Amino acid sequence: MRGVYIHIPFCQQICHYCDFNKVFLKNQPVDQYIESIGKEFQLMKEAGHSFEQVETVFLGGGTPTALSVLQLDRLLTIVGQYIDVPSLREFTTEANPDDLSEAQLFILKEKGVNRLSIGVQSFNERLLKQIGRTHSVEDVERVITTARSIGFENISLDLMYGLPNQTVSEWQETLDRALALDLPHYSAYSLIVEPKTVFYNRMIKGKLPLPGVDTETEMFEMVIDRMNAANRQQYEISNFAIPGYPSFHNLIYWENSHYAGIGAGAHGYLGTKRYANVGPLKHYIDHLEEGILPLKEVHEVTAGESMEEEMFLGLRKIEGVSMEHFARKFGRPIQEVFGQSIEKLQQQGLLQMKEDRLCLTKKGVFQGNTVFEQFLLEE
Repeated sequence: MRGVYIHIPFCQQICHYCDFNKVFLKNQPVDQYIESIGKEFQLMKEAGHSFEQVETVFLGGGTPTALSVLQLDRLLTIVGQYIDVPSLREFTTEANPDDLSEAQLFILKEKGVNRLSIGVQSFNERLLKQIGRTHSVEDVERVITTARSIGFENISLDLMYGLPNQTVSEWQETLDRALALDLPHYSAYSLIVEPKTVFYNRMIKGKLPLPGVDTETEMFEMVIDRMNAANRQQYEISNFAIPGYPSFHNLIYWENSHYAGIGAGAHGYLGTKRYANVGPLKHYIDHLEEGILPLKEVHEVTAGESMEEEMFLGLRKIEGVSMEHFARKFGRPIQEVFGQSIEKLQQQGLLQMKEDRLCLTKKGVFQGNTVFEQFLLEE
């Protein structure tokens, strides 16, 4: 495995768009959950999974920084018992601007975390309240100043567009404020309304006034133009960085490589199997108390599915998919498997060939889902 994802499901506040496995922090068995993560590491090791070649660790959520300083310290100590943290290429934690304290930053730094991914979404106070965020614009600027003073250089901001009642000028202002911070990495995602969220319930009642497709496209064009002008290279559809500062952990996903998912509701991909852990905290903890891996489902990935994933994950990267790597990995030329789809997409101006690589055209970047569905093989 190349990466390890660790899920921390606790939140001080539930955002209106979030469909990840999460619970309110108050009155939850947080300490017991952290110890269960250690037990899952141990059981995975006993099952023959080696953590020796791990390149990246990612703490996601939920909100990892909802944990107290002592809880963070204990969690990171457990991680260090199974993974050689000093040798990692990247160790990221997600964080919210309003619950990331100086004391937490010190312990994160001390325990080897070297990258912060901060959920900002917007620099507009009205929109922040509307999407269920509790931080202020000042919180963002304060926490970045503090993080830099402690020695964190590799900081990323998550931004979101296509929000209810969001205007193009409001999105432009958010980009202005974000880029003024001069950070090495930015992610910009369009809002996707998922089932079992506050926004989904509002949408089915006709009470979620979203920008139209044309406005959302204009916002996407704007972020690409603004990031390019600021020398933040678009290396994946939604991600922009200066050279040397991509999200190496997320590249493992887009390169269709192997990673472990640890924690309640976490997903992993090891060997030929994709798996998901049970989501409810009690079920997760109970499994591990009994010495059983907390698996909810395991799917054996067929050769055909793996080739599909290689394409629609790899094509998210602006550099695209290496045809030589594809042939070496699957023992078949890419044209033999997907020749008709490739030709069709090239004729539509959505896909292009650059030396050894297949990649999206500029038009294809805006119609990614149309491209990806062409690489679903018939059973």
